[in-house]
Amino acid sequence: MSNIVQTHVERRPFNSLGHANHGWLNARHHFSFADYHDPDRLGWGAIRVWNDDEIAAQSGFPPHPHRDMEIITYVRTGAITHQDSLGNKGRTEAGDVQVMSAGTGIRHAEYNLEDETTTLFQIWVIPTVAGGSPSWGAKPFPKGDRSGKLVVLASGHDEDKEALRIRADARLLGGTVKAGESVTYESAEGRHIYLVPATGRIEIDGQLFEARDGAAIIGGKPITITALEDAEIVLVDSQ
Repeated sequence: MSNIVQTHVERRPFNSLGHANHGWLNARHHFSFADYHDPDRLGWGAIRVWNDDEIAAQSGFPPHPHRDMEIITYVRTGAITHQDSLGNKGRTEAGDVQVMSAGTGIRHAEYNLEDETTTLFQIWVIPTVAGGSPSWGAKPFPKGDRSGKLVVLASGHDEDKEALRIRADARLLGGTVKAGESVTYESAEGRHIYLVPATGRIEIDGQLFEARDGAAIIGGKPITITALEDAEIVLVDSQ
C-alpha cells in the first residue's frame, strides 16, 4: 500500500461564484456571503469569506461593524481608503495589503476615493481565539519583490516577521509568475489552501485555471503552479 499523500485540487470557475451587482459594487463571492448561500461553499478551513470586489470610482462601503474576524484586503488595481472607530485612516493601493483584527468590535468604512474603479480581494479568516482589542495595519508590498516566488504578506505565525500580523493560524501569500515559469508551494498535510490567480491563466499540478477562478486544495504534498500567461497569484494557507 502506498503512503504517498495525494493533494486534492478542486476548481471553482469564476462564472460559478456567487454574484451581486449593486451598481457601485460588483461583487463575486467564492463562499456563501450576504444573499448568496451555497451549503457546499460555506468556507474552507478557517477561511470564511473571499470576495472579488469591483468598487466604482468615488464610492464605497459606509461605516459598519465587525467582530471576531480577521479581515484582509488585497488591492489589485486602484486604491482603497480605510477609516475606523479607533481613529485609523489610511490609503492602500494596488499590490499592497491591509489587515483588520475586529476583536471585540470595530466599525470601519472602506471608500474608493480614486477616479477609477478599484478591484480587490477581501478575505475573512476566523481567528484562533475570539475577543481581544481591535486593530488595523497596512503595508506596501512591491510586486517586483515577489517576482517568481510566493511571499508571505500577512500571517499569524511569529516566524513571518516581515508580514502583517493577523490572529489566526493562517498565511496570505502573493507572487507574480512569468508565462512559462513555475513556482512550488510546500503544503502541509491537512492544511486548507485557497488560491486565486488575480490575473493570468495557470495550471496547478496540470489542471487549468482561468484568471479569478478559485482553487480549493487540501495540502499534503508540494503544489506546482505554472503560468500559461504572466500571472499574479494570491494564496491563503489556513488550518
